[in-house]
Amino acid sequence: MSHLGVVVNPVAGKGRGTGVGAAVLDALRRRGHRVEDLTARDLRTATAHARRAAVAGLDALVVVGGDGLVHLGANVVAETDLPLGIVAGGTGNDVARALGLPRGDVAASVAAIERALLTGPRTIDAVRVGSPAQAAREWYLGALSCGIDAAVNARANALAWPRGSARYVRALVPELRAFRPYGYRLTTDEGVWESAGTVVVAANGPWIGGGIRIAPDARLDDGLLDVVVAGPFSRAGVVRIFPGMYAGRHVRHPQVQVIRSRRVLVEPAPHLGGTPPEAHADGERIGALPLLAEVVPGAVRVLAADPT
Repeated sequence: MSHLGVVVNPVAGKGRGTGVGAAVLDALRRRGHRVEDLTARDLRTATAHARRAAVAGLDALVVVGGDGLVHLGANVVAETDLPLGIVAGGTGNDVARALGLPRGDVAASVAAIERALLTGPRTIDAVRVGSPAQAAREWYLGALSCGIDAAVNARANALAWPRGSARYVRALVPELRAFRPYGYRLTTDEGVWESAGTVVVAANGPWIGGGIRIAPDARLDDGLLDVVVAGPFSRAGVVRIFPGMYAGRHVRHPQVQVIRSRRVLVEPAPHLGGTPPEAHADGERIGALPLLAEVVPGAVRVLAADPT
């Protein structure tokens, strides 16, 4: 029997989160685990509940929802020995996809959590991000979006339907109407990239937007970010390259680069283009540029099998 704290996002999966959460709580209790329901009316309060329970003593923290709940969990467990279990029931589930975890299947998710409790958690990297002028930092596991991808993310978050990457596509169309390339200055281990740009993503995992393979070679345990930058595409150019992003074909385009780095400082460059939108990570708002993102190898333990 394990002592598990569980946080449920009731609005995940187009409002099905409450039912999924109840099924998870019931399944874990029937399997003999001691379960604390740490769910709250909002994510800020749920985070506080989870942190208090973690300090008091848990064997694992389990989050039930999409990437936003994974983001919450990562910010509780990072740089601790407390493992994170994931029941993917949201609209995106990009971190669960990168970990090879079940999606939309409560029984399979509970079974995966129990297997990892017996065999031991997998250790993965996490990324610290925040303003270079301040000490405060936030953690993410998936990807930091700083270009049109971030603007689309913000708009998609406000949409009630459809699910997954289709919601991202629906949000892209209105964003393109007013789009013009943004101005950036990026400093990585490899040097400085300064240009007008369309997409800037600091990826720890391969996917964003519910299945868009933005960084096809990114790995969660290699100690590096895959920093994907796309030059100043026109609106028509964005439309042409976008379909290939689902399979990762965009990285073959001559205006797209992938820079592997332990850290990246992303700053606006107003003399080169428009003001970049506020950045998002794991689908959650992080804030305006400049932002510094740094990989911390092995910072999070997850209840998932090691890749074979």
